[in-house]
Amino acid sequence: MINRHSITHYVVLGAIIAAAYVALTLLFAPISYGPMQVRVAEALTILPMFTPAAVPGLFLGCFLANLFGDAVALDAIFGSLATLLGAAGSWLLRRNRWLVPLPAILANVVIIPFVLRYGYGVDLPLPLLAMHLAVGEFLSCYVLGEILASALLSRCFFRNQHESE
Repeated sequence: MINRHSITHYVVLGAIIAAAYVALTLLFAPISYGPMQVRVAEALTILPMFTPAAVPGLFLGCFLANLFGDAVALDAIFGSLATLLGAAGSWLLRRNRWLVPLPAILANVVIIPFVLRYGYGVDLPLPLLAMHLAVGEFLSCYVLGEILASALLSRCFFRNQHESE
């Protein structure tokens, strides 16, 4: 049974995740945007492993970060949708720690090269754009994400919550 406290907790947690995504993206703005980016905020894409509230939180955070970062409409829409797809996939794979970052990487590698080409006019071959994005996403999602996951799993609350699902 879902009660008002549960819904409030879910919404607040999603909002905190969205705010953290925006803050990290803007804090590291020079490397968060462009064809070769390492968006530090993408480390948060491991959070669906811990809570379903991360899925809408990451989507909203990406959308707002793109708006605040002067992204073109194509990026705000499709970049956010890529994050939503990645976060939903991460939630589905939440029981396998090592697969959790994979959907975020794949969604961005498949969608964002087209955004860079047609939204920003980046004149590089799509496979090269995809390769650049794959490197940045790997660093953000697997390397930084794994550091974050390890830190969260070392906390008793998160470890118990993750293991009970």
